[in-house]
Amino acid sequence: MIVIRRYVENDAKLLWEIFFNTVRCVNSRDYSLEQVKAWAPESIDFDAWGKRMNGIDPFIAEIDGLIVGYADLQDSGLIDHFYCHHEYQGQGVGRALINHLFSIGRKRGIKRCYSHVSITAKPFYAHFGFSVHHEQQVDVRGQKLTNYLMEKSLK
Repeated sequence: MIVIRRYVENDAKLLWEIFFNTVRCVNSRDYSLEQVKAWAPESIDFDAWGKRMNGIDPFIAEIDGLIVGYADLQDSGLIDHFYCHHEYQGQGVGRALINHLFSIGRKRGIKRCYSHVSITAKPFYAHFGFSVHHEQQVDVRGQKLTNYLMEKSLK
C-alpha cells in the first residue's frame, strides 16, 4: 500500500537519491548523457538541497516505510518537483502522488495546477488531464533541455 505523508528534514538525502537516480536512469531515455549530468550532477551542496526541500515542503510516498517518490504543490498551483523512484515506476506511485496533489489543491482553493514537464514525464501528465501550454528550452548548467509548460484546471 502506498502511504502519502508530509516531508521531514531527515528525508532530504533520500529525496536527492530519488531525484538523481530518476534523472540518470529514466530521463536518460529522452535526454543526452551531458544533459542528465547537468540536470543531476554527481556532487551536490546538501545544505542548499535541504533548504530547497524545506522550501517546497513536498509530500512523500512510501511503500512499507521506504520512500518511493515525492512531489510538491505550491500555493500558486506550481508542481515544482515530481519524482518517482526509478525501481518503482509503473506501480501506482505517481498516480497516488498526483491524486493527492489534486485533492490538496482543491482543499486550498487552487484553480489551476501547472508544471515544467520533461519530455519523459509528458505522457504521464497528459494521462492525468494536463495539456501543453507551450514547449520551452531551459538552460541547466550550460546545457539546453526541452521541457513543456503543462497545465490542468482543478474543479
